[in-house]
Amino acid sequence: MKDLKRILASLLAGIVAFLAVFLNLLSAADKASEDVLYHHASGTTGEIRIIKIDDKTMNKLGDISTWDRSVYTKLLNTLCVSEEIRPAVVGFDILLSSEKDPETDKEFAETCKKYGNVVCGFSYVFSKELQEDANGNLIENSMTVKEQVLPYKALRDVVDTGFVNALMDNDDSFIRSSFLTFEESEDVTTTSFSMKVYEKYWESQGLSEVSLNDKSIIDFRYSGNPGDYENVSLIDVLEGNVPASAFDDCIVLVGAYAAGMMDSYFVPVDRSSQMFGVEIHANVIQAIMEGKTLKNVNKVVDALISALIIAVITFACWNLSVAKTIIVCLATAILKLLAGFVLFNQGLMTNVLSVPVLAVVIAIIYVAVHYYKARMAKRSIEKAFSKYVAPQVVEEIAKDGTYELKLGGENRDVAVMFVDIRGFTTLSESLEPEQVVDILNDYLALTTRCIFRYGGTLDKFVGDATMAVFNSPFDTEDYIYKAVVTAWDIVAGGNKIEKEFVERYNKHVGFGIGVNCGPAVVGNIGCDFRMDYTAIGDTVNTAARLEANAPRGTVYISKPVRDALGDRITVEEVGEIPLKGKNNGVFVYSVTGVVGYTSPEGE
Repeated sequence: MKDLKRILASLLAGIVAFLAVFLNLLSAADKASEDVLYHHASGTTGEIRIIKIDDKTMNKLGDISTWDRSVYTKLLNTLCVSEEIRPAVVGFDILLSSEKDPETDKEFAETCKKYGNVVCGFSYVFSKELQEDANGNLIENSMTVKEQVLPYKALRDVVDTGFVNALMDNDDSFIRSSFLTFEESEDVTTTSFSMKVYEKYWESQGLSEVSLNDKSIIDFRYSGNPGDYENVSLIDVLEGNVPASAFDDCIVLVGAYAAGMMDSYFVPVDRSSQMFGVEIHANVIQAIMEGKTLKNVNKVVDALISALIIAVITFACWNLSVAKTIIVCLATAILKLLAGFVLFNQGLMTNVLSVPVLAVVIAIIYVAVHYYKARMAKRSIEKAFSKYVAPQVVEEIAKDGTYELKLGGENRDVAVMFVDIRGFTTLSESLEPEQVVDILNDYLALTTRCIFRYGGTLDKFVGDATMAVFNSPFDTEDYIYKAVVTAWDIVAGGNKIEKEFVERYNKHVGFGIGVNCGPAVVGNIGCDFRMDYTAIGDTVNTAARLEANAPRGTVYISKPVRDALGDRITVEEVGEIPLKGKNNGVFVYSVTGVVGYTSPEGE
């Protein structure tokens, strides 16, 4: 049955893990974790450089909206000094759509045509529309092309163009992916700005085309953080402060580098600040150049592996201790994160959080179950012992938490006390049953109260007799003295209830008590379904015989008890008396006083 529960729990945990990964239930948190753990800039290349349109430039030339095209014409002429010194590609990540000044517009277009190394960006304006899918169902398409913002006609006729639209994640608007191409219609497919710049570059360098498996969208790893790519102000280039040779045979990207131009986005490599769009293009281009693209591991495979891991640790931790369970679960979480890091650097993306989170949840559940079981065991022990040991002993047992209710015993030095009502049989014959029970209950309440008061264990009631053991189940300080004090306390209490019984029933009730000390076997005696916590042995038998010989209102103790307590008690010698069941007699003392005793019963 236990194994069946263990298997079912493992299967259930595995199913939860499979669904968590397959349905990507932790999508936003998973991506954020991947950003923090895996997305780290690996280093930019000197083949890509940025000329930035920044505040410094606009402070000199005015706001970009006021510029005519002569600024860009001058820039190209400054960069392209000769056939030997010129950029491989110049990409304008700005929208040069409106015609401003016919003369400078024409001049810029002719300059671009002259050098043949320019790529200009354009932008799509998308809208949301309801469309029918292949099955005839209406779906919302948020990528319906409403219009294109293209370079002015004279320019687009002589340059390569690519769309600059950013692809933001639906969960958190971070940019982790990029368009390569976009299917505008069944007959028209356009290329992204980053891809077009790269194509222009590998053509100029005579490189072989990178295979991207005809993907229209790629996930990619960032090479640089915001500001990492080599960048200079446009005004510094125009004023000749930067030599043209600095851009020779490079990819030069011209784009916004001022907050007011509204071209910055959140990126995974630096979640605390935004990156300008031109830098994102630089990262995409380098990712294509160096093969830093990413692809997802097959979702079913990823889900099955995760399910197997979670099912195995659920099964393995079933019988482990709390400490080992925590170690196994935390080790699993850490190893999964490390495996994800290795795979990420190999270009593979897996679900990051599901296995670590579920491993931690399993640890929490098992710790909670262990705690619950410990609480239940503690309560069971408290309930079992509360019936026959003092509350303070129960508290000590619960605090220790290691005592188990099981068959077996141990040899302990104990003090044993027996108490019996003298003449109970004759008494019961002369009273009504209800009266007998009333007397007996008062008597048993008195003996139990006194036993518990001094930390004794109430072993059992045998008819009108009470048996108590001291120094069990745990060590009790000065237990022999406490046993004698308990006996003396019962005698004092007996005097009080005897007066009540005389008034109520006109009957006298008195106790005979015997106390002995020595070794005994203490523990749970019986069988699995019925146990009795008790003490057995010669010490117990002698205590019972002492009680049987003690007159009413008298406490008989053995010589070992007398020797152990010395002058802490006053006694009278009774002498050696024969005890039933023993070959030799036992020297007996009658207690006449306990030094320093004050009756809690008020006697």
